[in-house]
Amino acid sequence: MKRRRLAFLACMVWIVLGLNFLAVAEPATGPWDLDALAAVPEVEWVDSTGPVRGLYYTGKPYRDKPTRVFAYYALPEFRKGPVPAMVLVHGGGGKAFKEWAELWARAGYAAIAMDLAGRGPDGEPLPDGGPDQTHKQKFDDITGGVKNAWPYHAVANVLRAVSLIRSFDAVDAERVGITGISWGGYLTCIVSGLDKRLKAAVPVYGCGFLHENSAWLDTFAKLSPADKQAWVENFDPSTYLPGCAMPILFVNGTNDFAYPLDSYRKSYRLVTGPRTLCVTVEMPHGHPQGWAPPEIMVFADSVLRKGRPVPRFESLTRTGRSVVGTYRSRTPVKGAQLHYTTDRNTWNKRKWHSVDADTERNTVRATLPDAEVSAYFLTVADQRGMIASSEHEELGR
Repeated sequence: MKRRRLAFLACMVWIVLGLNFLAVAEPATGPWDLDALAAVPEVEWVDSTGPVRGLYYTGKPYRDKPTRVFAYYALPEFRKGPVPAMVLVHGGGGKAFKEWAELWARAGYAAIAMDLAGRGPDGEPLPDGGPDQTHKQKFDDITGGVKNAWPYHAVANVLRAVSLIRSFDAVDAERVGITGISWGGYLTCIVSGLDKRLKAAVPVYGCGFLHENSAWLDTFAKLSPADKQAWVENFDPSTYLPGCAMPILFVNGTNDFAYPLDSYRKSYRLVTGPRTLCVTVEMPHGHPQGWAPPEIMVFADSVLRKGRPVPRFESLTRTGRSVVGTYRSRTPVKGAQLHYTTDRNTWNKRKWHSVDADTERNTVRATLPDAEVSAYFLTVADQRGMIASSEHEELGR
């Protein structure tokens, strides 16, 4: 009898622990009504025909007033049946880039590129547009409540763009991905953890942990403790990346001025789905530079069109100065490199050195130099030139 009682108590303990685990593991949804944002917004077409059409769709009310969002919608010139689609999210100083939508349409995708600064096709503020994306709207306006801040409206309007493009007859609603640049990459990180309808994500530059290390530390220092806490809890991607289970490709440079490698690594380690990294030495920061890497489209093709994927590192180990990385690649690899720095100043000011590494049977081997290395990582390039990187390791911290 005593044994049965102990067994029963042990069982109840495991049940309680399991329920607590499920409660902790439940993905965050933040201040957004995801069910409402999954509804198709009302649309007003600017262009009735053509491969690239302008449109307005209904945004979230801003300061108790209705809003509209301008966007470009592009379709491939030749298509048979519904096509995959990409949602294109611009960054700071950006707009609804027509040429970005056209780029994806030429590759066989439908695409929607929306404006997230309350502006129209001419770049002028709309009388019924949402908030601009200055530092004030991004950060300071949280003092009036989270629904007054730019991130709240930007995320909501991206989610509505997903709902809209999935509703079009020309689009395969089960093959929709997202990519964003800089602040658009930041938004992509949030949306990838919120929207289970998406099947692939590519944040470029953007990441989370902005309050710990980013270009906006001085801005956070000026917020009150309560406003800073509210911003981080509601708007930092670190809150939502644990909910990202879709395949995701993180693209960045070693010396990015806004999104440093330490915050970057903490961010991509949060995702629960398969992740691929493409960190390159001194990648420039900008919109054309952010949509230029060919790995972005190849990655999207691999998920949405069953194409051949970008290589992906699976492990990185070190014994003394000997470094070993293992990777997976369906395309033969033509080379590998070790990248290292001996600097210990801020990430965007470090000088990186690159040397060739040896590859054999999906393994990269390299030897760190005699110099005191502060950080290093590996890359491989396949025969198409697609680059994948390992995580970086910091030494002697």
